[in-house]
Amino acid sequence: MVERGVRLAVDVGSVRVGVAASDPDGLLATPVETVPRGDTVEGGVSRLVEIVQERDAVVVYVGLPRHLSGREGSASEAARTYGVLLARALAPVPVRLIDERMSTVSAHRAMHASGRPGRRQRAVVDQAAAVVILQSALDFERSTGRRAGEPCESDGGGVEQREVSW
Repeated sequence: MVERGVRLAVDVGSVRVGVAASDPDGLLATPVETVPRGDTVEGGVSRLVEIVQERDAVVVYVGLPRHLSGREGSASEAARTYGVLLARALAPVPVRLIDERMSTVSAHRAMHASGRPGRRQRAVVDQAAAVVILQSALDFERSTGRRAGEPCESDGGGVEQREVSW
């Protein structure tokens, strides 16, 4: 059985980070906000720390982009690096990486189906993708009684030396 409490998910992009949150019972994911990344690798982390504290979150899921084959590429490495930075800033709140294949595609489709014009989608697509990521994690938790994804260790070391291209 997983601990009761608000869960957050983030969809890490090169320009923005979409954020979604659940209710304390972990039933429904809803959009929260889009956090600007700025020019740094750790861009937006301080705002995410504030959101976690404001909502008293018990876990944060970070979307891990993979190819359809399951292989990881440069975007996966960038998400892992961001996850480690976030885990360091949020400790002891756990940060977990969760497969996010197709989350952005699903978010675009849902917004298109709802009639939202393409140019207005950019402002919220990251939030919608975070909702897809979080809802997937919540569904996994309910069906298995365990947290989704893999732990993102805050003591991963070597993050500062990695060169990440966003």
